[in-house]
Amino acid sequence: MIPARFDYDVAESVEHAIELLAAGGGDTKLLAGGQSLIPALKLRIARPAKLADLGRLDDLAYVKDGGTHIAVGAMTRHATVAKDALLAEHCAIVSHTAAQIGDPQVRHRGTIGGTLSHGDPASDMPAVVLALGGELVARGKGGERVIPATEFFTGVFETALAPDEVLVEVRVPKLAASTGWAYVKANRRAQDWATVGVAVLVHRDNGTVAGASIGLVNMGGTPLRARAAEDALAGGASVGDAAAAVTDGAEPPSDLAASSEYRAHLAQVVARRALEQAMAD
Repeated sequence: MIPARFDYDVAESVEHAIELLAAGGGDTKLLAGGQSLIPALKLRIARPAKLADLGRLDDLAYVKDGGTHIAVGAMTRHATVAKDALLAEHCAIVSHTAAQIGDPQVRHRGTIGGTLSHGDPASDMPAVVLALGGELVARGKGGERVIPATEFFTGVFETALAPDEVLVEVRVPKLAASTGWAYVKANRRAQDWATVGVAVLVHRDNGTVAGASIGLVNMGGTPLRARAAEDALAGGASVGDAAAAVTDGAEPPSDLAASSEYRAHLAQVVARRALEQAMAD
């Protein structure tokens, strides 16, 4: 399908991008890598009056040590995230997940900021950042603000970004050596969106489970935390019982990939695999 007509501009700086967004009055979309937005344009899910291309903002492509966290610039490509040594050392679940996104073409064009600000509940990285308790830095006319991942995703293709704000940085915590992790997804083909995905962090204290964080992909209108499963695991439940609780509070959709009932069953299976991997890590 041919996309609806739109104007096109190139942002020369973050400030220029903010000006373009403000002038568009909510009808301007930012183009980071285009790997999520272009399909949305073709399907007429997105019909902006103007696209503002962020492709020249190289100053937003970085991975830095932020002390207690790792800071990733919003324009950092998935392929770079997947191979970054700093992330591999301190928050390997992020680099591991980036390597699972789409195919090589998508990973070399798509960006971490693009996939998060797109707000697609079927994307891999949002659930991982949510499980990590990450933070997202937005910049707009009113300056910069830090948005917790728990408050960032508000609906299908909707986020807490204001109409004139640009996502400029993603912050993820450095994981302790005692923290096990896993990201497991089920999809029909390697380049497809996940039918279901589960991100797990297991925090240990003296060999016992002190807490857990579980993020779910494609189990509702936003990426979700599986709070019931987290509480069950922290309370001493078995892996099987905790995995069975991941669907509590979820609203798995029905689509061409899976019915709601099948997706719920699949989430429990994938969650058990992810929990077993994280516990063994």
